[in-house]
Amino acid sequence: MIRLIRSVRWPGSIELLDLTIASDGTIAEMLPAGSAPPCEASIDGAGRVITSGLWDEHVHVGQWAQHSTRLDLGAETSADFVLERVAQALKDGVSELVGVRVRGGGFGGRPIAREQLDRVSGDIPVVLIGADLHGAWLNSAALRAHGFAVSGEGHVVEEDCFALVRELDRIDEQSLDALVAGAARAAAARGVVGIVDFEMRWNIGDWQRRTAAGFNLLRVEAAIYPHHLDRAIAAGFRTGDEIGESGLLRVGPLKVVTDGSLGTRTAWCCEPYSDGGHGRSLVSATELEALLRHAHYYGISAAVHAIGDRANTAALDAFERAGCGGRIEHAQLLRVEDMARFARLNVAASVQPEHLLDDRETVETVWPGRAERAFPMARLHAVAARLLFGSDAPVAPLDPWRAISAAVTRCRPGDTPWTPSECLPPEVALAASMRGRIRPAAGDPADLVLLDVDPLAVTGSGLADMPVVATLLAGRLTHAANGLR
Repeated sequence: MIRLIRSVRWPGSIELLDLTIASDGTIAEMLPAGSAPPCEASIDGAGRVITSGLWDEHVHVGQWAQHSTRLDLGAETSADFVLERVAQALKDGVSELVGVRVRGGGFGGRPIAREQLDRVSGDIPVVLIGADLHGAWLNSAALRAHGFAVSGEGHVVEEDCFALVRELDRIDEQSLDALVAGAARAAAARGVVGIVDFEMRWNIGDWQRRTAAGFNLLRVEAAIYPHHLDRAIAAGFRTGDEIGESGLLRVGPLKVVTDGSLGTRTAWCCEPYSDGGHGRSLVSATELEALLRHAHYYGISAAVHAIGDRANTAALDAFERAGCGGRIEHAQLLRVEDMARFARLNVAASVQPEHLLDDRETVETVWPGRAERAFPMARLHAVAARLLFGSDAPVAPLDPWRAISAAVTRCRPGDTPWTPSECLPPEVALAASMRGRIRPAAGDPADLVLLDVDPLAVTGSGLADMPVVATLLAGRLTHAANGLR
C-alpha cells in the first residue's frame, strides 16, 4: 500500500500538497508539500494533478468483457461496410459469427436486411447485436439456430434480444472471469475505481465468486433484476450492504427496464416517431409502483431504465407514488416540466453522455423538434438534479473521460456542439463521474487518480484523451504508468 503521495495539486490549483494514507486505506491528512514525514511506501507526484477516482455508473461488465472476442462494427458507417467486414471475418472459418455495436438506427434509416446477410454468410449463423443492446439482426441460419422463425428482416428486439444475448454470453466461469479481469485492468488504467454492474444475471453471485478468488481491481455495486428480487430479499441483501471480506463488493440497486431504445424505436414517447409509433411501455404503472414499494420496504433502491419522455414521466410518477427516491437510467428525452422533479423526488439522473454523440443524427431524424430536450444535462444540473455518468458499456467504451468530454463539448472533434446550451462546465462533468467529489476529504477512501494534465485546463478532445499516470484503490496501486516513482 502507498502511504504517502508527495507534491500533488488539486484541479484548478497551483498549491502543492502531500497526501498521507492511513493503514485502513483512507486519506489521513493533506499537508503542505514537503511537510509530511519521509516514507518508503510513497509516490512522487512531481507537481501533477490528483483527483477522486472515477466511477462508471452503468456497465454490463460481462458483455463488455466479451466484446474483445467479437467483431466490433461500431466504426462502420454503412450497411455495405458492415457486410464487407462480416464476409471477411467469415473467411476465418468460424462456426458462428457475433458482431457488436452495429448502429441501432440503421444506415440512412435502412436496417441491414436478413437477405443481405444471407448472401454473404450462407449457412454460417451470423448475429449482429445493435449498439444499444435492445436489438439484433440475424441471418436465416442464426434464426434457425436460436429458435426464431425464419421470416421478415431477421430483426429481434427487447426481451427476445436480451434472451439471445444471454444465450450468446454463456461461457464457462473461468473464461468469463479472466475476460472481466482484463476489462477491469483496462478500466483502472483510465482512472476507474468503481462500477455499477447491470449485467442481466445473478450478478451478486458472480462477484462473490470473483472477489473470493482475489479480484481486487475495482469497487463493484452489483445490481439485481426483478426476477432475482425475491432471492436477494431472502438473502437479506440491502442496497449499499458490503458483501464478503474484500471491502470492494456491495449490493447495488434493483434494475427495472420500463421502455426500449431510440435505435429500435421502442423508447416510449409522448409524441410519435417520424416514421410512426410511440415506442412501447414494458412495465405497467401499477406493476412499477408495486416493484418500487416492495424493494424499498426491504431496503433495496431502484434504478429505472427510461429513455423516452413518456417513460421518464411514468418513472418519476412511480417514484412519487411509492414515496422513495432512486435513479433513472438514461433520462435521454425529458419533458421540460419533469426536469425539476428529479431533485424534488430525490431521483438521480444516471446519464451516458457519449450516447449523445452516437444518437445525434437519429434524434434529429426520428424525434423532430425534440432535440432541445434530448440529454438536457445542463438544465438538470441547473435545477439541482444529481447527475451520475456512465457508459452503458458495451454500448460505449468503459472510459469515463469520454463521457466527461461528451458532456462538456457535445460534439466529436471537428463538429459543432449539438444544442450548445446544454454543454456542462468541466467541474460539473467531472463531479458526475466522481460521485460528486472532485476533491476527496480526510477520512475518505484513498481512491485517487494522478493525472499529467489539469482536467479543468484542457479544451476540445483533451478530456477524452486524458493521460492517467496512476490509479489508487484504498491506497493500493491498480495502475501505474512506466516511470512513476
